[in-house]
Amino acid sequence: MLRFIPCLFALAAALHAAEPAKPDAKPAPLFRDFVGLCGHTVNFKPDLYYPVCRWVRDYHPVPWDLGDDTSKLPDWPFAKNKVSWEKIYGSWHAKGLRISVCFQIDNMQKDWKNMTADAHAYAKSFAENFGPGGKWPYVEYVELGNEPGLYDDPSYRTIFEAMARGIREGNPKMKIATCNIETGKSERYWKGTDSIKGLEDLYDVLRVHRYAIAKQWPVWSRSYPEDPAVPYLSRIQELVHWRDANTPGKPVWVSEFGWDAAEKKPDPKGEWARWEDSTDEDQARWLVRSFLLFSGMNIDKAFVYFFNDSDEARLHHASGITRNFEPKPAYHAIAWMLKSLEDYRYARTIKASLEEGYIYEFTPEKEGAPVIWAVWHPTKNDVTASLDTKDMSLQKAERMPLAKDASTAIEVSGAEGKLSLTLSTDPTFLWLAPAPK
Repeated sequence: MLRFIPCLFALAAALHAAEPAKPDAKPAPLFRDFVGLCGHTVNFKPDLYYPVCRWVRDYHPVPWDLGDDTSKLPDWPFAKNKVSWEKIYGSWHAKGLRISVCFQIDNMQKDWKNMTADAHAYAKSFAENFGPGGKWPYVEYVELGNEPGLYDDPSYRTIFEAMARGIREGNPKMKIATCNIETGKSERYWKGTDSIKGLEDLYDVLRVHRYAIAKQWPVWSRSYPEDPAVPYLSRIQELVHWRDANTPGKPVWVSEFGWDAAEKKPDPKGEWARWEDSTDEDQARWLVRSFLLFSGMNIDKAFVYFFNDSDEARLHHASGITRNFEPKPAYHAIAWMLKSLEDYRYARTIKASLEEGYIYEFTPEKEGAPVIWAVWHPTKNDVTASLDTKDMSLQKAERMPLAKDASTAIEVSGAEGKLSLTLSTDPTFLWLAPAPK
């Protein structure tokens, strides 16, 4: 799905250490506003997924809404195929989930009766009805396309501008996000930043999809997130740099990232015979570590792809954090991370080393609560680290769980502001409070 762009190993430190925040930068988001999940309309179960996200990114099929005649608007809150958005989005909203809708226009470029007029009217009407203050005020963001590479750049720019102006007219409170955007030229699965140049007043968020793909077709194997040989963090950081230089202050979202993890094996005689997935355990640890890494990269939100899978042994078809709606280890790991950090925000990177490990500090929203250090090693489980906690004392230590009700408490030795910890590829959280005087 995504091209492979070789990275220079000599640049590893620059690619993988979170860059320090600028002195005038706004604070990082609280984790409850940071952790998202990609879902899909009628199959999403808000009660099941609330423990692992506070934001849902929904793939909203525009053909469901408009049917065969794009010039005629649906009878809201129903799509023309009779799906009730009031029922679906209302149930998510009632659970406390916040919603970003991704307009799925990617495969309908030949279906518009009048693309400019119809797209404008549709987006305006949707925003009026479902945006903040609307009749069914459940949707806060609209994303203008997912991966619309089948539109050439002029066509995407036309539909982007039509929809964005429609949303701005219909409901100025609704926020607008781009499709999957990267620096450089447009490709099959993303648009280059030049495609929206000059339209800065028509979008509020830049979105990027990234997967840590180590080998392309027909293998599609993935690596760990800190791996300097894959264009994962590096390509995201390039978009952040572009944002800082061209549209300072606009949020960047990593709106898709993930790892396939299947129990089934591919058909040895089929087209996916050489496909390689990740283990359930690697999927869990790499997703959690990605959230931690993204939090230090001036990213505003990150959305795991995907919510559920049916255990299909093929690319992007085993990426769910549930399998047939039964939690995988990734589900339990993310739920633990979110519960621990939901009222915390990234504060600083204490260490980011492929050899010595990573230490990120998170500070609490509530005054007087302990800080949390997230500590892990990208590749090893037997590295002993000495942590200088200075004037802080350890309240508790937990290691990421891989199963429901798994024990997370671990023992950490040390005294007088020094802790000794054996690092793991599964992150450890340390709750540290000011030492008694």
